Amino acid sequence: MMSYREWFKQQGKEHRKIVDKLTAKGLSEEAIIEYFDFDNMVKNENDFCPLYKDNKKCHDMESLNCYLCACPYFRFHNSGLKKEADKTQFSYCSINSKNGRLGEYGDAIHQDCSKCTVPHKKRFVSKNFNIDWFIPMKDCDIT
Repeated sequence: MMSYREWFKQQGKEHRKIVDKLTAKGLSEEAIIEYFDFDNMVKNENDFCPLYKDNKKCHDMESLNCYLCACPYFRFHNSGLKKEADKTQFSYCSINSKNGRLGEYGDAIHQDCSKCTVPHKKRFVSKNFNIDWFIPMKDCDIT
C-alpha cells in the first residue's frame, strides 16, 4: 500500500503535468481553476484520481473543485506525530476544521477530512491559488 507521502509526491507530479499542459495553452488562472472542476476532470483527466473511474467524489458536495486535491491544511508524518496510550497519531488538520475529526483505525489515529469541503470550493481555490500547488510543507514528512 502506498504511504501518504508517496501519494502526495505522485499526485504533485500528476497535478504539475496538467497545469503545465494548461499554461502551455495560455489558459488564465481562472480557466485553470475551472478546468479542475470535478465533472471536467472525470471527463478529461480520468487517471488523475482513482475515484474518477467510478465517477465518485471524495467529498459529498455539489460543486467539487479538484485543484487542491491534497488539502494545504492536512499535516502528516509517516513515522507518527505522537503516541496516545497504544495508538500513534499520524496526521491532523492545521486549522482544526470544525468539519474534520481524528479517527481511530486499529492502532493508528488519522485526520478524517471526509466531511470538510474547505479546499474544494472554487472560491477558496481562487483566493488561495498557487500555480505551484505542490510545494512541500516544512512541517510534513514529504521532503
